[in-house]
Amino acid sequence: MPTFVFSAITPHGYEILEDLSPDNPALMEKTRQSMQTLGLGMAAAKPDTIIVLTPHGTRIDGQFAVACSARMSGILEFAGRQQATSRTVDRELARAIVKAATDDHLAVGALQYATSDGPLACLALDWGAQIPLTFMPDVPVVVITPSRLVSMADHLRFGESLARAVAKSGKRVGLIASCDWAHAHEANGPYGYHPSAAKLDERVVQLLKAGEIEALGDFSPDFIEEAKPDGIWQSLILAGAIPRDVRHVRFLSYEAPTYFGLICCEIEERAAHD
Repeated sequence: MPTFVFSAITPHGYEILEDLSPDNPALMEKTRQSMQTLGLGMAAAKPDTIIVLTPHGTRIDGQFAVACSARMSGILEFAGRQQATSRTVDRELARAIVKAATDDHLAVGALQYATSDGPLACLALDWGAQIPLTFMPDVPVVVITPSRLVSMADHLRFGESLARAVAKSGKRVGLIASCDWAHAHEANGPYGYHPSAAKLDERVVQLLKAGEIEALGDFSPDFIEEAKPDGIWQSLILAGAIPRDVRHVRFLSYEAPTYFGLICCEIEERAAHD
């Protein structure tokens, strides 16, 4: 039986949400349609909980950060518009993930805010989680933020710990690695232009289509710094959680309509003999 009922790599650009792109709703239409497809797939899988791996949540240097507060909420503000999202946290599963990672001697922190429970126990829901969750069913979540100060190998190991906790829970769990890719596609973007951006995105697409997600951890630090992706670390956690011998990638789309790259794909978990 698969550990995860549905898994995906998704982007988190603001303009994916049509309500936040009033002046140019067609800008990320390809990605929006792919996100709708992924949302339908997640809904059909009927998860009890969705785990979101995000680069933009509350971070702890040198540790994996797992939100264990009672709730999370956030407000997106873009192009003069707002969108609010609130989710209950599956604290039982969140704490089980923290324990599994701790048992595996990984550096992990359990995040809480204000009180141990009740209405004040609410952490910020970042756009890396909020945007993909907009397309997903309204179920409890576990939001996890990695640290780039942790080795690539330990991101894979954390994925293994996460999968073990999910399997032990007996719950129907969805998994989302929220990832944008190279951020240096345009000279007038906030990070400027570098030719490595197109090269990195092209290589990421090739590796994902081949199911070789672990190979993202082989990129050199200089290549990563030049291209400025934010998706490698979450993808490696997913790769650790869904091993190569049971992993099948259904690639949906790639585009770079602004300064950063957007990829949507489903990661299907199959029996090893399939």
